[in-house]
Amino acid sequence: MENGTPSAPALSTHDKALRINIDAERYGTFAEIGAGQEVARWFFHVGGAAATVAKTISAYDMAVSDAVYGPTPHYVSRQRLQAMLDHEWSLLLERLEKKRGASTKFFVFADTVAARSYRHAEEGHGWLGIRFQPELRAPPCQIIIHARMWDPDNPRQQEALGILGVNLIHAAFHHRDRPEVLIGALMDGLTRDRMEVDMIKFSGQGFSGVDNRLMSLQLVQQRLTNAALFAPDGEVVEPAELLHGMPVLIERGSFRPVTHVTLDMMEKSLALMRAEPPDPAVGDDRREPVALLEMTLRNLMALDERVDHADFLARMDTLRVLGRTVMISNYSRFHNVTTYLRRYTRNRIGMVLGVPTLSQIFEEKHYEDLEGGILEALGQLLSGPVRLYVYPVVGPGGSAAVTALSFRTAPQLSSLYAYLRDNGRVVPLTPGTGFDPTVLPRHVMALIKAGDASWEKHVPAEVAALIKERRLFGLEMSAAPA
Repeated sequence: MENGTPSAPALSTHDKALRINIDAERYGTFAEIGAGQEVARWFFHVGGAAATVAKTISAYDMAVSDAVYGPTPHYVSRQRLQAMLDHEWSLLLERLEKKRGASTKFFVFADTVAARSYRHAEEGHGWLGIRFQPELRAPPCQIIIHARMWDPDNPRQQEALGILGVNLIHAAFHHRDRPEVLIGALMDGLTRDRMEVDMIKFSGQGFSGVDNRLMSLQLVQQRLTNAALFAPDGEVVEPAELLHGMPVLIERGSFRPVTHVTLDMMEKSLALMRAEPPDPAVGDDRREPVALLEMTLRNLMALDERVDHADFLARMDTLRVLGRTVMISNYSRFHNVTTYLRRYTRNRIGMVLGVPTLSQIFEEKHYEDLEGGILEALGQLLSGPVRLYVYPVVGPGGSAAVTALSFRTAPQLSSLYAYLRDNGRVVPLTPGTGFDPTVLPRHVMALIKAGDASWEKHVPAEVAALIKERRLFGLEMSAAPA
């Protein structure tokens, strides 16, 4: 796929491995830990591997792995993968650069994986990476990915890993200048019920023009994963790196731009979540919740059903200047978000929303495709310790017109809503002071486009300064005060 358009039929895994083997310029090392040596096996299987494989290594034993790559607290981790790439690259150049450097583009492929087995019943996952020279004696480029394997047995997971590894190597060599195509090619010969790629990072001089935020967006757009995460510094992260075992607070929105009201909803919810008594389901966990601001693909799409990359980056930049953690997803319904988060944590989850969104959640028509209807959806939404923090609809003069307490559902759902409210699953929020709580992002956007400088008072000072400095969101130069 390229920008959503079908491309030529993909090569088979066999043909990809063979194509690499007959390329006399490519030569390198395969280092694999966990799930066998399925990637290297492909190159031996198709024939001609002597022209490609300088070395294969599989340091399975932890003591051996530590002796080769240095100690690490987690063996299936980004840190271990990076150590493998660094070590093997250094050795490869030390041993072969003088002899073959003038005619060889060197590479190192590495993976560290925990596949399903009789000892490891959890879902399989792993880190894969490739470091390679795009041209002879050029500085190396690097791509690392994180994948989750959904096959129910070890042999199938090993098979899928081998296919993914060959896809990564082939795509790195043949689609480096077209990263969107490279990403789509990772799933050649695979389906989402077998494999998910939820993190990718490009680095090195050969990828100097690549914005990893857009590449993570591509993972979601091309359906390699349902969500991608960005740390407060804007770096792409694998979800478990941030969410594993943590309490999570999430607010969905467009953040175009982020406003005082948006942040007030989050801060009020965060204060309540911090003050909650210990939950027997998770124990006395006083860790600071991970506060996520989530944008869906629908939030990002324009009228032509395409994502405006400049607009996306503008939103990301304004959230980064505030040090916010961001999630991009293709989930349209809230209960799917809970299901996603439950992959990584059994801890408390809080969802920040306004009364209009609460009203949508309680519309039965949204769940006609579910066998259990709204009851099934709410059961998934509130799985485990989950609370909905509800910001009121505020009327003229700041009066709270509709709150979580005064909200009314359809008559047949009123008892259900009362049960959730009375048992603390729905928590009312009180708006802050010092700003107009009736002003939403769309109102601020209208002011920006109209050249009305009053938009500045509705957003944090850091955000206003960035918008003016970079002329974001269509701000005209004349709209900024001298």
